[in-house]
Amino acid sequence: MSDPQLTFDASALGAWTPQRRFTVTQQHLISYAKATNDPIPAHRNGDVASPVFAIVPVFETLLEPVMAVVPESLLGQVVHSQQDFRFHRALRPGDELTVRGTMLGYAPRRSGTAATAYLESRDPHGTLVNEQYVTFVVRGFDAGHSAGETAPDHRLPAELREQPPRAMTTQQVDKDQTFRYAPAAGDHMAIHLDDEVARQVGLPGIILHGLCTMAFSSWAALTELADSDVRRLRRLAVRFSAPVLPGQQLHTRFWDASGDGEHPRYAFETNTNNGDTTVLKDGLAEFDTDTHTPT
Repeated sequence: MSDPQLTFDASALGAWTPQRRFTVTQQHLISYAKATNDPIPAHRNGDVASPVFAIVPVFETLLEPVMAVVPESLLGQVVHSQQDFRFHRALRPGDELTVRGTMLGYAPRRSGTAATAYLESRDPHGTLVNEQYVTFVVRGFDAGHSAGETAPDHRLPAELREQPPRAMTTQQVDKDQTFRYAPAAGDHMAIHLDDEVARQVGLPGIILHGLCTMAFSSWAALTELADSDVRRLRRLAVRFSAPVLPGQQLHTRFWDASGDGEHPRYAFETNTNNGDTTVLKDGLAEFDTDTHTPT
């Protein structure tokens, strides 16, 4: 419900965070690939970044735009709802990045208020390397009005579910996955590492980082649809719909969503175990056709 004493600060929309700098190292790329069970040799050797590694350079900036708009007392109700990467080129060892973020807007939803942040990474020449639309939901709070703009749409068309999938994958989440992912990504949130803390907030126990689940879907998309060539990937977007537990299996179905004359586009959805729970909804992966796209 709305609270007249709590209001979102619409005046902070469009204000940029201070710039941060981040250097991509080969060892960091290797660690991230191993932490997400990525089998692609170029990723495991640290020659090029796996797609979701792009979250690492912006991680310290991630919540700053939210904190500028959302009242401090509501920050404990903020959950990561959607992630939408736009890749201008793949990251490589030695890249020197400048990152910053801003809040685009917010809008009430049934579950709370959705707020969208935009983050960008640029090279030393000021050229965009990647962009990210990050949607958070402030659970149980109605801001009472909308302001600015929310993330671009990437919903899975309902009719695609009735068609045979273009590809299907099964992946195993390891029992120690969260303990390997946390240092590789810099995300040490207690619900991913401490059973007692996780249960105190109503979870069944430790849960997998949502971006780790997304990383699994990213290498599944690359191996099944793009000859394991990350240079072809232009967009990767998902909605997080349920937590994954260590030791579970992930089952992902990909449907061809390309229109006439479009670059290859695939919608996807990820379920756990025997399809009992959908954990990633409204997935979208877009590729260049050319396998030799310059980086």
